[in-house]
Formats: sequence, structure tokens, C-alpha cells
Amino acid sequence: MKNYTSILLILGIIVMANLVSRQYFFRMDMTQDKQFTLSNATRNILSELENPITVTAYFSEDIPQQFQKTKKDFQETLIEYSTRSKGMLDYVFVDPAESPEREQEAAQNGIQPRLAQVREKDQMSSQKVFMGAVLEMGDQKEVIPFIMPNSPIEYPMSTAIKKLSVLDKPSVGIVNGYGCPTLTDLQAAYQSLSILYNVENVDLASETSIPDRFKAVALIAPKDSIPAIHLAKLDDYLSRGGNLLIGANAVDGNLQNAQGTILTTGLETWLRNKGIEVNPSFVIDASAGSVTIQQRQGFFNVQTPVKFPFLPLVNKFADHPITKGLEQVVMPFASNITYTGSSENTWMPLAFSSEQSGIVPPPTFFDVVNKKWTAADFPQSNLVLGGVLSGNLVGNVASNIVVFGDGDFPLQGRDVQSDNVSLMVNSIDWLSDDTGLIELRTKGVASRPIDELEEDRRTFLKYLNFGLPIILVIAYGFFRKQRTRNLRMKRMSERYA
Repeated sequence: MKNYTSILLILGIIVMANLVSRQYFFRMDMTQDKQFTLSNATRNILSELENPITVTAYFSEDIPQQFQKTKKDFQETLIEYSTRSKGMLDYVFVDPAESPEREQEAAQNGIQPRLAQVREKDQMSSQKVFMGAVLEMGDQKEVIPFIMPNSPIEYPMSTAIKKLSVLDKPSVGIVNGYGCPTLTDLQAAYQSLSILYNVENVDLASETSIPDRFKAVALIAPKDSIPAIHLAKLDDYLSRGGNLLIGANAVDGNLQNAQGTILTTGLETWLRNKGIEVNPSFVIDASAGSVTIQQRQGFFNVQTPVKFPFLPLVNKFADHPITKGLEQVVMPFASNITYTGSSENTWMPLAFSSEQSGIVPPPTFFDVVNKKWTAADFPQSNLVLGGVLSGNLVGNVASNIVVFGDGDFPLQGRDVQSDNVSLMVNSIDWLSDDTGLIELRTKGVASRPIDELEEDRRTFLKYLNFGLPIILVIAYGFFRKQRTRNLRMKRMSERYA
């Protein structure tokens, strides 16, 4: 009877724990960058929902083994989102393979199947896999066509919810003309910015002044001369508390004719008057991207990647919301920046070259094929490639300028990397004082190959992984033995009854 009572008590505790867990969701996240913990940005987005959102997750029921973890992680994410939203977010899982109507419904909602390779009985076969979701609020709809395995789930979910729920988007401006890239050239950044902002072109030639509706304005990579009267409109904007993102090219690198020259637009003089000196020289770095060259091998022309120090791979950043979570940004033909302005304003460097870097003055010739780079070519370190200037920059109203010594890093035509786009979008988010999704955009699984760790740390982790389970088993056995011995001694004592 006593055993039955204990069993019923345990079952009751389990049932009660499950009921409580539906209202008070909790899990421990032991990852270094809290990959499985909802950010404050997401919690704020969910807590501010005024209309219910329905998530229809289109996932194949017989999903291959390699995708099962992705499905489980997405399901757990939806549970937590639903709990945090206090019931304002509901979800349902649908298997498109259960009927032709379901598959057609998924296709009409923008969810297309992917072909996955499946091994069965030592044979490889292809299987259609659905792994997408549709979020709906009223008559509005956002689609996540495919949940990428091993990629952060929180960012696409939260941005889709934010896009559905935001009512009045603030405006940000992108200056056009002067050889600046168009919104098409900045397509990846434009799409990301469009989630939270109305992104508009700004024409300094035709506008009497930059409208106050713009939370921030970006001037990226001008190549032609900018009249002083147009630059004065930037000063006027700053005097009213405006915020600017500047991507300034002080030099121009042309791989077609292998020439590097000085680039003068007038922007460098305008920045110098603020105390920001974008030095007209090329930063070279031992940590660099590659260019592809054509080499003759026998009867064939072979495409060969060659490391090119004029394309610094920047992975050293300050602790700042703009650069938080970034791992690596390519800054082609960048220049270093020095600050010589007033100490009454605040200058904070954001991005740096590596420990092995240097400066090459223009004009210069790019000898990609024959130049043999040595450590002597990189005598400098930690050159500043970007920073933020804050204070009363014009007049008596506080404003900010984020400036980088390269304007080409967010351009679509250079096989732009995700962190390159994030650097531009994060800058505008911070300038616009809407930093909520910065930490999500760069939140994910960091690349930390074990072979890049120090030898002592690799050895420690190897033996810890091997020995810890054994030590735990031995410790538990010793504990059980000691406990049993103490109990036996207690029973043998004269006073034990």
C-alpha cells in the first residue's frame, strides 16, 4: 500500500510540474553566448503584442535524421515564444506530405520543399523535406521559407514578428548621387533595414535641408566631388540632433588596372573639420581576403585564389552595440582613422586591424602574382578602421557620427558577407536609438574550430571529455558505498529501533 501511495504521489508531482511548466517556462542555457536564451529585444517584442499572431510550421513528419534537431529546436522556440507572449502567439505544425491539398497550401504560402540526401540500407536517395513557417496577424503575412539547420532561429522569428506588429516605421535616409551606391547595390542591407524602417533616398542637391523625419542618414562611398553647399546640409542636420553614418573612401583600388590612387571628394575635408582624419593611404593586413587570378598550368588556365593584404579581414572590435557579435568583416582598400578633435566630444574606436598590419601610400601598383609578402611588410598593429564620434558636434545639440575608413564593405557586388551587412545595419540601428534587434542579427553559433585552440587547452578539453564521466561514476559509487556503510552501522548500533 505504501508503494502504491509513493507511485501515485510521484505521478501527481510529474503532472503538476507539467501544468506549471506551461505557465512558467524555464530552461538552463550553458552556452557561452546564450544561444538558447531569448534576448531582451525578443521579450520586449512579445510583451508589446497587441494582436494575436498565428505561426503555421510546415515540417515533414518523416523528416530525415539530420534535420530532426532543427525541428525540435524550432518547436521548443515556439513554446517559449508562446509562453512569453502570454498567449498572444499560437502555433500549429502541419505535415505537407499528408495530402496533395496540404502540399499545395504550403506552396501557395511560399514554403517550397528542399531535396535532402537520405541513406537507407547503404543506399543514397533523395527525399522532399519541408522546413518552413508562415506567421500571420490579421490579413498580414510573413514567410520564413526554410529554417536553416545550425543557424539562429530567434532572429528570423523576431524580425518577422516585429515586421508584422510595427505600426509606424521611422525613416532612415541613404544619400544618392556623387557616385554613391544605389539601394540596389546595397540590396542586402536595404532588405534588413526595411524590417524596421522606411528606407528613403536623400538628395542633397534638391533638398533645402534634410527632413527631421530621418532618424539617421547614411553617406556611403562617394566617388565624385561633393559641393561644400551640400556638405553644409549635413552640418545643419547635425545641429538639429541628426545622426550620420559615413563610409569614406580616401583611396581607390582598381584591380582591373592594378592601380591604387588617392580619392578626393570633399568629404575628407568635412570630416577633418570635425577632428576625424581618414588618412589617404591603404591599410594592408596579414589577415586578409583573397582575389582570384588566372594562371597557366600546362595546357589549361586555372583559377587560383591568392591572399591579397589590401583586403583586410577585420575581426578585432570594441565592446559596443554596433559591433557586438560580429566575427569578421572584409574592408577592401580601407584607410586608417585618427582623431584630433576636441576633447569635449567623445571619440570611440570600433574596428581595428590585426597585430600584423601596415600602411601603403598611394599611388601604388598591385602586384598580385609576383609580390611575396613577409612579416616585415606588416610592422604596425591595431590601426583604427572605424569609430563613433558623439557630442555637440555642431551647435549645442548632441549628435553622433559613425565613420569607417572604407565605404565598400556593405556593397552587394563584392560577395558581401553577413557580418558586413550587419555592421552597416547595426550602425543605423544604434544611431536611430532602436538597438533592439542588434544582438539578434549577430546571434548564432560562433565558429570556434578546436584545432585553432591552444595546445594546452585542447589537451585539457580532451581529457576532461574523457575523464569527467568516469570520475562522476566513481564519485557516485563511493557516495553510495559510504551511505550504505553508514546506514548499516546505524542499524547495528544498540539504540537503533
